[in-house]
Amino acid sequence: MTKSPIGRLPANAIRQGALPRLDPALLARYRALKDPTGSISDALDELGLIGALPASLLRPSDPAACIVGQALTVRNRPRAEPVAAAVAAKSNRLGEIEAHNLAEPGDVLVIQSEGMVSNMGGLSASIGKRQGEIGAVVDGAVRDIARSRALGYPIWSRHISPVTGKWRLETVEVNGPITIEGIRIAPGDLVVADEVGVCFVPFARAGDVLAVIERQAQNEAARQALIDQGTPLAEVEKARR
Repeated sequence: MTKSPIGRLPANAIRQGALPRLDPALLARYRALKDPTGSISDALDELGLIGALPASLLRPSDPAACIVGQALTVRNRPRAEPVAAAVAAKSNRLGEIEAHNLAEPGDVLVIQSEGMVSNMGGLSASIGKRQGEIGAVVDGAVRDIARSRALGYPIWSRHISPVTGKWRLETVEVNGPITIEGIRIAPGDLVVADEVGVCFVPFARAGDVLAVIERQAQNEAARQALIDQGTPLAEVEKARR
């Protein structure tokens, strides 16, 4: 069901009111993966796709967290007017709340931004959590990390900053295509994040990527059994080939 906008942004800034949905059984298989981002990164390489980013670039607020969900996308950009003018006018142009409004349980908020000012804080995380989101990925800064961590709403972000973005940034689009480090992310794409990094899998290739992962996992399990049995390394190497 498509939800009505809440009025923070012009209606034409919301490109999609509802996400295409992956098969829940497929998502469950992704959630069952061991070393999920490493496995996905390897599969993306085999298929000639680009979609993996390290945790040194997008750092998790909770290293123990692991999320698998579909992307709600937001694109922010710096505002042109001086901060003092925005403060005087009480002009907050951040609109990720429109993405929260569209969330379904299990979704992941993904924000493209720039600079070192916060794109979301504790209230936004609280709303996202209430709407059923399982976390966020922010190519920019966030704040109120202790609060989002206490909520069980993990965030992978480039920076952490106390400086608010509500006078310095503006949301220009929700649920349109965004780009992070050269990776194009469309609304509905698969997002997997853990303490190792973040992976984005195109919606249409989620099944292909999983098939490669499961084949590679079988091969690795067979090699691990040989190692555990004390098999000579030459034989272990033959199994790799």
